[in-house]
Amino acid sequence: MYPIQETHVSEPGLLVIDVAARDDEIVFAFRDVIAQMWATSTDDRTTRDPGRPGVRLRLYTDLQQVSTQIGSRE
Repeated sequence: MYPIQETHVSEPGLLVIDVAARDDEIVFAFRDVIAQMWATSTDDRTTRDPGRPGVRLRLYTDLQQVSTQIGSRE
């Protein structure tokens, strides 16, 4: 993962979440739950660390913006 920089969390309510899980399905399920509550980046690509099991995904979430997608995610 790239380092978190001040611009990523430059104001109150912005949150960077690094998720690590066994596979893409679990990471994306977590992402979808978070995105149902708050405005969240929805990147569709995970990263893998060579020689280490599992996948990683970074989410940028704005806790001040309630998602308009509540109930519409599949």
